[in-house]
Amino acid sequence: QVQLVESGGGLVQAGGSLRLSCAASGRTFGSYAMAWFRQAPGKEREFVAKCWSGGATYYADSVKGRFTMSRDNAKKTVYLQMNSLKPEDTAVYYCAAGPEAGGYGYWGQGTQVTVSS
Repeated sequence: QVQLVESGGGLVQAGGSLRLSCAASGRTFGSYAMAWFRQAPGKEREFVAKCWSGGATYYADSVKGRFTMSRDNAKKTVYLQMNSLKPEDTAVYYCAAGPEAGGYGYWGQGTQVTVSS
């Protein structure tokens, strides 16, 4: 079992930065791929970024070059550094964990990010 708790959301002006954290419990954190998703009001949940157990990352085109995902396996925590934020980045951001091959069986409760213009 893995439990995920996100933090770091808030209100920021366009062009600003935020860093989200996702703290995980469970002994197998190091073997899981981790990802961030987001869901804006009235829209479907969408993929943001993924970090494999070895640290390789992959980003959605909409955030590439602005967001950076990282992980600290010793702390069982993943991060999402978000720079040059835009109003369209406003959403609830969710952390997810799952096997390297794909699929996410564990989700956090989400943290709200609001970017004002």
